[in-house]
Amino acid sequence: MSTRIWMSMGRLLGIGMIMGLLGWSRVVTPAEQLLDYCRQFRAIHEAIGAQAISPDSAERAFQEVMVGLRQSFGSRSDSCRVGSEGYFVFPLRGQVPRYSIGGRGRGYKPNGFDLFDNEVRGSHPAHDLFIRDRNQDNIDDVMCQPVDVLAFTSGIVLAVENNWHPESERRGGNYVWIYDPCLDGLFYYAHNKCVAVEPGQWVWAGDKIAEVGRTGLNAFQERSPTHLHFMFLRLTPNALPEPGNTYDWLLSASVKEWEWWGIQEEGEGEEESP
Repeated sequence: MSTRIWMSMGRLLGIGMIMGLLGWSRVVTPAEQLLDYCRQFRAIHEAIGAQAISPDSAERAFQEVMVGLRQSFGSRSDSCRVGSEGYFVFPLRGQVPRYSIGGRGRGYKPNGFDLFDNEVRGSHPAHDLFIRDRNQDNIDDVMCQPVDVLAFTSGIVLAVENNWHPESERRGGNYVWIYDPCLDGLFYYAHNKCVAVEPGQWVWAGDKIAEVGRTGLNAFQERSPTHLHFMFLRLTPNALPEPGNTYDWLLSASVKEWEWWGIQEEGEGEEESP
């Protein structure tokens, strides 16, 4: 009996040595790899905000993650129908685009943008989407309920923040980053009251991802009207972020009705947001 045991142990050790020599290791599943990309993306984003990484190092790390994501979703791009009906859903439930988009799109200022250098100021490669909230309680003044933030397009949630506090210097507050493999770009939703999704989660256009809020270094100040900061960064062939103006997309997006009472907004009786 003991001889058989030693022979079995010998075989196992032999197999182990062969695997070691061949460089064998446990196969990482696609889901595990995706979550790892999510963790890396958040770590890079947080390090940039804390100025704990140089712009050059942040750029290289970002490229590596984005190249990996592209490879993960390479086959999905074959079935993309960008611009088809229902592809874009306005990010604020029940709000009419032409009244919600701040300054009729004139607030979009991409010049000088640098995702990797937190000291760069002056650019605003985004659109602020306002709600009717004169008393700044995060509640729509007409419908008397919170306003859902909806996924503008389908994609994978890369990173979220849901624990912002007034003492924090994070400008984006509670945020959501989503990668759209069809557009090969990143959508950033900031200043949310709360977040309803998690990294690694796939969302469809129109899914609730957050609620409009006033979180962030400047957004929670009384001088700032309640709004969603909405940014799109298209990836270049080298997997670097380049601001993209979503104004026309926002105007053409479908509007998802309020869940309460099933009322569809038509813009009747509304005032233009500041």
